Amino acid sequence: RYCRAPRQAQQDRATRDSIVERLVRRVVRRGDRTLDVLLLSGGGQNGAFGAGFLRGWRARSDERMPTFDLVSGISTGALQSPYALLGTPAAIDTLTALGFKVKESPHLRARRGHFAGTDAQRAAALNAMFKDPDVHGVLAITGGSGANRILPLLDYAQLRRTPKFVGGFSDITALLHAVHSQTGLVTYHCPAAVSEWNEFSWRHFRGVAMEGTPVLMRNESDKGSLPAPREDRTLTIRPGVARGPLLGGNLAVLSSLCGSGYLRSFDGAILFLEEINEFIYRVDRMLSTLKLAGVLDRLSGVMLGAFTNCTPGDGFWTLTLDEVFEDYFGGLGIPVYRG
Repeated sequence: RYCRAPRQAQQDRATRDSIVERLVRRVVRRGDRTLDVLLLSGGGQNGAFGAGFLRGWRARSDERMPTFDLVSGISTGALQSPYALLGTPAAIDTLTALGFKVKESPHLRARRGHFAGTDAQRAAALNAMFKDPDVHGVLAITGGSGANRILPLLDYAQLRRTPKFVGGFSDITALLHAVHSQTGLVTYHCPAAVSEWNEFSWRHFRGVAMEGTPVLMRNESDKGSLPAPREDRTLTIRPGVARGPLLGGNLAVLSSLCGSGYLRSFDGAILFLEEINEFIYRVDRMLSTLKLAGVLDRLSGVMLGAFTNCTPGDGFWTLTLDEVFEDYFGGLGIPVYRG
């Protein structure tokens, strides 16, 4: 819309700001009561959708903690492996310990192949959450694979009428971008229910999603018993200052959405990426997909998170990750950070 004539673009921005202002006022009014949230099964072989909050809600010292309702049946992955069977109760216990009320759905452990139920079942469960007036958010239990399959089956019009928090990471990247592109709502790349939820994660989640406060996102400088920190260091590939909407997520899932209609324009955005268990030549292929799709053309900045266990693999001479990142981001003329 903002590529229109300047006068029209100004009117569009004013309309957008008015909508956001009304939404924030509506959320603040709801702050006088307990905030109910829905947790349901979600993405990946061991994955599940989960719970969350409406953006803009602010906690006050005299308010109770928001509540989570645990509901399932729309998982993008099965919850049948030993890891998942142990992970789900641990996730419920964790959310309860954080002060949330948890309610389980009868479909939480449904299974079809490596998915937790059919596409129709999983989409129907998520659509029911979108419609339920007592449910104010969706947070993934974990990631995995399969969220792409249900994107065409989701009721985005309903979610526009009843806006809710949507959060998660990894495979849930697909859901986050689909919701954002189809509804305009801000979505949250954040810890899943089975995540560790250490003090660092909880502080940032609460600050951004619950209290709506400005939060500085930076790695903890913990050197332990060593002379200098060795883990979670940040590398400046190209210095500078950037401003723009944060868009990104898991590289494999993000690249799979190219050409699908579920990605908004990345013009002026700060792109953030993470990946795990992919050979370097595959990382290169995924980045080339983003480049060919025009995603990298007009970014304002790039943040590269952890690329865990992304190795050369067997039988291939390969570039290093540093060389791959330099090839795709080094010549963009924008700030690029890794760490």
